[in-house]
Amino acid sequence: MASIEPRSFLTSLFEAAVVAADPEAAIRAHLPAPPNGRTIVVGAGKAASQMAAAFERLWDGPIEGVVVARHGPIENCERIKVLQSAHPVPDEAGLIASTGLLERVEGLTEDDLVIALVSGGGSALLPAPPNGLTLEDEIAVNRALLASGAPISAMNVVRKHVSRIKGGRLALAASPARVVSLVVSDVPGDNPAFVASGPTVPDRSTLEEARDIVSRYAMTLPERVMAHLSSDAARAPSPDNQAFAGNQVHVIASASVSLEAAAARARQSGIEAMILSDAIEGEARDIGRMHAALAREVAARNRPFTKPVVLLSGGETTVTISGKDYGRGGRNSEFLLSLALDIDGVAGIDALAADTDGIDGSEDNAGAFADGASVGRMRAAGADPRTLLARHDAWSAFAASGDLFVPGPTGTNVNDFRAILIR
Repeated sequence: MASIEPRSFLTSLFEAAVVAADPEAAIRAHLPAPPNGRTIVVGAGKAASQMAAAFERLWDGPIEGVVVARHGPIENCERIKVLQSAHPVPDEAGLIASTGLLERVEGLTEDDLVIALVSGGGSALLPAPPNGLTLEDEIAVNRALLASGAPISAMNVVRKHVSRIKGGRLALAASPARVVSLVVSDVPGDNPAFVASGPTVPDRSTLEEARDIVSRYAMTLPERVMAHLSSDAARAPSPDNQAFAGNQVHVIASASVSLEAAAARARQSGIEAMILSDAIEGEARDIGRMHAALAREVAARNRPFTKPVVLLSGGETTVTISGKDYGRGGRNSEFLLSLALDIDGVAGIDALAADTDGIDGSEDNAGAFADGASVGRMRAAGADPRTLLARHDAWSAFAASGDLFVPGPTGTNVNDFRAILIR
C-alpha cells in the first residue's frame, strides 16, 4: 500500500473503466450478418463518431450513412458522414441533423439493414419538434428537464413524447428495413429505450406518464408544448407495432462492465474493491454525503469493509437548480464537493468522481479529485466551498484547490464513475 500514489491509482481505475467501454471491441462482438440489400448506418450520441469509425473498420462490405456527435473533436470517418450539434442544450444544427437521419432511412426495403449506433447524449443532439412546435419549444423542454431534478428515466419519458425521432420513431421510419441497434448505455439499469431517448427502441411508457412527470416535478413548459402533450398526436409508437418485429437491440457497453474492469484493476494493485451499485440515482449532493458517511465509517471503524479498500459506484445523479444565480459545474463535481465537505480533516480518504465521456457539465473537466485536505485548500485560495455548493459552482471550488480532473474526451459514455480509496 505504501507504494501506491492515490491519484495515480484512482486515475488508473477510471482508465480501466473507459477501456472496458471501448466502442470497437464492443461492436466487434455484435456484428450482424450482411443483408441482401443496402447497409445504412445511423446514430447519435457522445460516442457517435468513435462508434462509426470503429464500424467502418470492422464491416466487410459497402456501407453509407450519417451519425450525429456533439460539437468538438471527432473521429474521422470515410464512408459515414459525421454531423455535429450541441449538448446539453439543443441547437439549429441538431434540428438539421435529425432531419438528415430521418431522410437517410426513407424508402428502404425489407432487404436493407439499418445499423443504429446509439450512445448517451443523443437526446440533446437530436431535437426534432413535432408539427406545431419549434426548436425553441424543445430547448425550453430540455432546460426544464435539466433543472427539474427528475431522474434520467423520467426525463426520457417526456422527451420521447415531444419528438418526431425519439421513442422508436426513427426505426419506424426505416420500416420495412431491419434495424439492429448497438447501444452504449449511460442510464441506470441499462434500459436501451432510455439511452438517447431510444430513437430506434420503443418502450411501454405512456403519454399519461409523461403528463404526470411534468406535473410531479412542477415543470413550466410553453403553452404549445402542454397543448401537444394533451393530444393523441404526442403518443409514441408501441413496442407491439409489427414494424419492430424483426429488429434487434444489443447493449454493447455499460457501467456494470466498466465498474467490474475498474475493480479488477484495483485488485491487481493489491487493493480490495467493492462495487456499491452501477445504478445510483438521486440528488448529487445527497449521494455525495452518503458516500462520505460510508467512507468515514470504514476509515474509523473498518466496517462494513476493511481498509485498504476502494469503493466503486456508477449511475446518474441529478442536480436540481433553483433560481438563476448558479455557476459552473456538473453532477460529478457537485457530488464530490459535497463529499469533500463531509470528509474535511479526515486522513486516509481519496476520491475521484468523473463522467466517463470526459466532460462533466459545461466545462472541459471530467470531474475532480478530493481528499481530507481539499476544503482547506479551497479556503486557502479564497473560495468558500459551502457557498459554491449552494450555487452549483463546484467547478470553481475545485479549480481553486487545484483538484480538477481533465483527461479530455474519451470517445465513450457509460455515465458516472466514482472511486473512493480508504487507506
